Amino acid sequence: MSLLGFFGGVIRFVNVMTDSPLIVTASAARRIVSAAKKHSKASDAVLRVAVQGGGCQGFSYVFSFEDSPAEDDTVVQQDDAKVIVDPSSLELLRGSRLDFVQDLMGARFQIDNPQATSSCGCGTSFSL
Repeated sequence: MSLLGFFGGVIRFVNVMTDSPLIVTASAARRIVSAAKKHSKASDAVLRVAVQGGGCQGFSYVFSFEDSPAEDDTVVQQDDAKVIVDPSSLELLRGSRLDFVQDLMGARFQIDNPQATSSCGCGTSFSL
């Protein structure tokens, strides 16, 4: 089920239970909400997940907080957390799982991308 929202343009909202192009875990959702409060004065700050060329495997994940989505972003909502993805990155992230992990390497957002054929040891870059 998709919902359309109008905020100066059409933004695609998705129901994470049925047709989400990106799965956001409960752990990631909690961390997004707490980090957004620290990084932005806006109460509705969202986490942007993007893919850019570069990194040791060809593509790298980029995370940033923004006050609002762009006109053509897809918004994935899990509990109170909102994640936005631009159309180009969405194609490379489709079917991925966004998690927040804490281990010996530290605390970080981690993406499990089924489209990736390989990824670096720290999980910040991948190849197709």
